[in-house]
Amino acid sequence: MNEVKTDARSVPVLASAWRWRRQIQLEDAVFLLPGVLIYTLFLCYPALSSFYYSLTDWDGLSPNSSFIGLDNFTRLWEDGQFWRTLRNTLIFAGGLVIFLNLIAFAVALALDGKGRLRQWLRVLFLVPTLLSGLSIGYIWSYMYSPNFGVINTLLDKAGLGSWKQDWLGDAMLALPSVIFTHLWQWTGFHMIIFLAALQGVAKELLEAAEMDGSGPWQRLWHIIIPQVRPAFTISVILATIGGLKVFDTIMIMTQGGPGGATDSLSTLIYRTAFNFNDMGYASAIGLVMLLFIMLISIIQLKLLRRGGEA
Repeated sequence: MNEVKTDARSVPVLASAWRWRRQIQLEDAVFLLPGVLIYTLFLCYPALSSFYYSLTDWDGLSPNSSFIGLDNFTRLWEDGQFWRTLRNTLIFAGGLVIFLNLIAFAVALALDGKGRLRQWLRVLFLVPTLLSGLSIGYIWSYMYSPNFGVINTLLDKAGLGSWKQDWLGDAMLALPSVIFTHLWQWTGFHMIIFLAALQGVAKELLEAAEMDGSGPWQRLWHIIIPQVRPAFTISVILATIGGLKVFDTIMIMTQGGPGGATDSLSTLIYRTAFNFNDMGYASAIGLVMLLFIMLISIIQLKLLRRGGEA
């Protein structure tokens, strides 16, 4: 074997390179330190403190609290309101995932390509995403108003007065109405995800398939969808997380009513913590919600990746 010989003159060079590398690492650490501190202060600490308070009976105001172990989780398991709220949240997230991805993908297909009209329509679809959930909640609460809302007014003028509804006051219509509002807000965002993926579809394959006699549906199913599958993965996971933790839209439009028909886990946590001053129980619900979101996201990611490999 050849032995590596170190020249005495190379030692100062190696030492200088080592000092330069340490200096670069120190500079990187200094630049990363503010972000790490912010992440720790606003994410890690609240998560850990929430886990601690879920094991106590803290009311959110008193400086003292008693350790009660898993009593909050036992209470949660037996709480019918929690299970009804979980069902509403799953329905909301499921409806959002299905319809949001279908509509956003269809809009992306329609607006894919060049042209001034398509560019303006892309911007138009993206505008609701730029608005806050607070603003959208107030806008659609006005539009859904049974007395002077835009929707019922248009139905009346179109001669469809029998279709007028109390959209947010009817327990059967309230949740679909809120889901539609969320769809209106986030369709543009998910459309951009699919548009970015469609830009990467090989045009040569589409042209070759068209020359071979493949129809539009065949090209869509066998060429376009397989190539935009990663975009579906991202969009589905983001829609699921957004649906499971929805808060602002529901809080502004219905406050969880009527009769808990639109209550979500987030609104239940808020009401338990700040209306009933039961921060320990609210922390337990929040922890279960976090674990639930993580579990569903992991399962979706594995299933979608497996579908892509198949």
